[in-house]
Amino acid sequence: MANIEKIVIIGGGPAGLATAIYNSRANLKPLMFGGAPYGGQLMLTSDVENYPGFDSVLGPDLIEKMRVHAKKFGTNILDKNITKVDFTKKPFELYSSDEKYFSNAVIITTGAKAIWLGLESETRLRGKGVSACATCDGFFFKDKIVGVVGGGDSAMEEALFLTKFASKIYILHRRDEFRASQIMQDRVKNHPKIEILWNTEIDEVLGENKVEGIKLTGTRQLKVDGLFIAIGHKPDTDVFKGQIELDEKGYIVTSQVEALRRVSGLTSKKNYDFKYQTMTSVAGVFAGGDCVDHAYRQAGTAVGMGIAAALEAERWLDLNSKP
Repeated sequence: MANIEKIVIIGGGPAGLATAIYNSRANLKPLMFGGAPYGGQLMLTSDVENYPGFDSVLGPDLIEKMRVHAKKFGTNILDKNITKVDFTKKPFELYSSDEKYFSNAVIITTGAKAIWLGLESETRLRGKGVSACATCDGFFFKDKIVGVVGGGDSAMEEALFLTKFASKIYILHRRDEFRASQIMQDRVKNHPKIEILWNTEIDEVLGENKVEGIKLTGTRQLKVDGLFIAIGHKPDTDVFKGQIELDEKGYIVTSQVEALRRVSGLTSKKNYDFKYQTMTSVAGVFAGGDCVDHAYRQAGTAVGMGIAAALEAERWLDLNSKP
């Protein structure tokens, strides 16, 4: 059999890199599949002002600092994608496009991607006024006019958060009613800074180097300084379908998540080891970051979850390694 890794990390964003730093300092010599392209959503982010220790840093620069840090302690980073896994066998089997790998433990940190409108202008102005995270970027729109696209709870939350900064918020929804919870709808509808535009879709985001407005279906144009897309996120977990338990939206279920589900009266047919909060439904496979977390989606929370997974994987390996 080919070389068996002690631990493989799948995903090269903040969660994975934090995991790698901890595992490499524990002398586990982790192999990381950073992805192609690597770095996750921070690679699409311009100024980051809410990551502790940096009053302002470019997203790609922050990722590069983390990569250098991980490599310093011995992480082997391959900027490849894992295309197939087999967690029914020990050691676990992982496949890239050109090679097969084996590992005694796996940590999944593949993250999630925002769902976008699919407009060329939206892509071009991403990070220049177009965002999918009000918590990350709302501060930059003090006394500005912004738009929020969506009709679910996430869109309502984004709009309400933005009222702390923006002077005016338009919620643009393609239907004539929201799917958000009633309490969130009521808060939005009663807020003096928020105006709802029903049956409205965006044809184009206007501006060359920054957002200056949006063109709505038909001929109407609306002046905005920023546009927040809040139509959902999709976790990058398709490759793990049928191998570990995922929830109805594709997020990975860990022991911590399963414990909360059981408190709510939900049950699973899987056997979870509740000694390890970050373990998945397969012993020895752990997960952290945005592929698990659909509530916060911050670089800082992803790092914390990655660290927890690293510590638990290390402890699990110590207890389950052959003498």
